[in-house]
Amino acid sequence: MNSANGAAVVVGVDGSESALTAVRLAAAEAARRHRPLRVVHAFIWPMLHSPITPATDGPPGGGLREQAERLVTAAVDEAAATAPGLRITGEIIDGEPAAVLLGEAPTAALVVLGDQGQGGLTALVVGSVAVQVTAHADCPVLVARGTPRTDGPVVVGVDGSALSQRAVEFAVQTAALRGAEVVAAHAYRHPASTGPGDMQPLVYDESELRADEERTVAEAVAGLAERYPEVSITRESVRGRAPHVLTDASRRAQLLVVGGQGRGELTGLLLGSVSRSVLHHSHCPVAVVRTPR
Repeated sequence: MNSANGAAVVVGVDGSESALTAVRLAAAEAARRHRPLRVVHAFIWPMLHSPITPATDGPPGGGLREQAERLVTAAVDEAAATAPGLRITGEIIDGEPAAVLLGEAPTAALVVLGDQGQGGLTALVVGSVAVQVTAHADCPVLVARGTPRTDGPVVVGVDGSALSQRAVEFAVQTAALRGAEVVAAHAYRHPASTGPGDMQPLVYDESELRADEERTVAEAVAGLAERYPEVSITRESVRGRAPHVLTDASRRAQLLVVGGQGRGELTGLLLGSVSRSVLHHSHCPVAVVRTPR
């Protein structure tokens, strides 16, 4: 998390209902973190050489720039209604949505965006803008998905990597602000063979394997209970594929936190596999935490 003094929570808006959901989520998060909120609209039309002012025979205020100003004003009003007293600013920035949000990320505490937008080049759609921003942002990214709720735990995926540790710390910090508990969830699969090219079943001790997997989770949360005594942390090791385990856990969660990369396809939280999967299928908002460049 960017800890610079005054770093704002940044939310991208495009006039869609998904973006307004993101605005409400961002306003609540900014209020919890005692951060200002910055509402940003990426105005792509100048790049396409389209007219941005009203035609001489068109209705007053009919230009695209005026439309952009209205949607930013509406988003700021929505944020103010969600979190009265919050410091909120709005800005229109010329550029493509992913590039604009990535440009905001280095100085942001958190970037928030919706999972679906208006369509076409301006959409904030999972698989395009959301994936680009979560894959490259220099701060945590929160994607508004599923049904917003204030009950349930903050669930975080654990795989034993250093990036997973960053995700766990973010999850516990966020849970402390929300007054929620944390579930540290680790998915593992049984070894299939003795090694590459050898399809003979691998003989292993089930109890030892499970103990090893449980140690991975214990190490990930070590020390956090002392730093955040107000947060209850539950450890879970579940046999199964990580996308399925985390998506299932999201049904009872108010937030799902994953790392941007991990150890690999089977156990890692690798953007493009596990993170991409939960971005598409989670039943609650998803925060992706990656290592800044």
